[in-house]
Amino acid sequence: MEFVYKIKDEQGKIKEAVASAESPNVLKARLQARGIEVVEIRPRTAGGDLQATLKALNENVLQVDFLERVTIKDMVVFSRQFAAMVSSGVAMLRTLTIIVEQCKNRKLKRCLEDVRQSIEAGLSLSDAMARHPQIFDKLYVSMIKAGETGGILADVLKRLADFLESKAKLNQKVRAAMIYPMVVLVVSILVFWGMLTFILPIFEGLFKNIGSELPAYTQALVALSQAVRSIWAFLFMVGVLIAGWFLKKYYATTAGRLQIDGLIYVTPMLGDLVAKVSIARFSRTFGTLLRAGVPMLTALDVVKDTADNAVVAESIRKIYTDVRQGGSLSKPMAKSQVFPSMVTQMVAVGEETGRLDEMLAKVADFYDMEVENAVEALTSLLEPVMVVGIGGIVGSIVIGMYLPIFTVINQLR
Repeated sequence: MEFVYKIKDEQGKIKEAVASAESPNVLKARLQARGIEVVEIRPRTAGGDLQATLKALNENVLQVDFLERVTIKDMVVFSRQFAAMVSSGVAMLRTLTIIVEQCKNRKLKRCLEDVRQSIEAGLSLSDAMARHPQIFDKLYVSMIKAGETGGILADVLKRLADFLESKAKLNQKVRAAMIYPMVVLVVSILVFWGMLTFILPIFEGLFKNIGSELPAYTQALVALSQAVRSIWAFLFMVGVLIAGWFLKKYYATTAGRLQIDGLIYVTPMLGDLVAKVSIARFSRTFGTLLRAGVPMLTALDVVKDTADNAVVAESIRKIYTDVRQGGSLSKPMAKSQVFPSMVTQMVAVGEETGRLDEMLAKVADFYDMEVENAVEALTSLLEPVMVVGIGGIVGSIVIGMYLPIFTVINQLR
C-alpha cells in the first residue's frame, strides 16, 4: 500500500512525502530506524499530492537499469561497510538504511532495500538475502547464516570481504592468461582477412596482365581470396555461429559440460592451469566456510555448487557422499584424480590436529602462487609463438604475391 507521511526535519519544519509499505507500522518503524521523527501517516487517496506522485514515479524510472551489474568490488565494499558498522554496535536496520543511501550501484541498492524491508517484516538477514540468489550466492548466504547462529556476524562479513578480494585477484590472474592470446589471435585473423580481401586483389589484376601462368601457390592464394569475397565466406560464418550456438546449448547440459570440461582438463598446459585454479578456489572457499562455523557437509555442498569445472564438481560430489556416510575427508580426496597427494596429506594433518581451516588456507596460498607462476609461464611461451604465427601469416601472403614477379624475371632472362 501507498501512504502519505509527514515528518519533522532537523529545523523543525514539517515535510510530506509518499512511500510504499506493508502497513503504517512497518513504514513508521522504517522511518524511525533512520532517526526520523514521524508526525502523521495516512493511506494515500486517489486525489493525493501530484508533486509527490511525480517524484515517486521519477525515482522509479531512474532505478530501471537493466545493463548495470553487481561486481565483486561492490560486494567487497558492502561487506566491509556492513562489518564495520555492525561491529561498532549500530543496529542492523540502521546499518542497512545508511548503506542503501550511500550505495551507488542501483541494482545492489534496490536489492538491499528489499533485504531491509524483509527484515522489517520479520525475516532473518540470511533468509532475506537468499531471496536474491543472483547477488547473494549460496556461499554468501551460508556464511551469513553461520554468523547469525554463532553471534559472529561482523567477523563473518570481514572474512567474506577477504575471500571476495582473493577471488577477484585469482580471476584477474586467469583473465590475464587468456586475454593476450585471444587478442593476438583476433589480430592475426584480421590481418590475414585484410590482406586477402584488399591487398591480394590488387596484385591479382597485375598477375592477369602478365599473361604467364601463375605458380601453384599463388593460384591457391588467389582462389582463397576469391572465396573470402564470395557468398561462401558468409555461409561459412553463419555455419560457425550455428555450431557455436549448438555447442553452447550442449555445454548447458550436465553430460555436455562434464565432457567438455574433461577435455579442457586434459589439455596440455591449459589443463594444468585449470587444475591449479580449481584447487586454489576449492581450498579458499572450503576453508573460509569452515572458519565461519559452517558444518562440513553443508560447506562441501556449497563448494560443489560453486565449482567452475564439472570434473572438479563431480569429484567433490563423491567426496561429499563418502563424508556423509561417516568417512573422513582425506581418504576420498586421495582416491580422486583431481587433488594431488600434497593436498590430501595436508588435509589429513588438518583433520588430525583439528586445524583443517588453517591447512586449507595454506593450500590456497600455495596454489595462488602456482597459478601466478603458471600464468607467467604460459604467457612467456605464447608470446613468441604468436609473434611467429603473425609473421608466418603475413610472410606467406607476401611470398605468394612476389612469386609471379620472380617467374616473369626468369622468363625475361
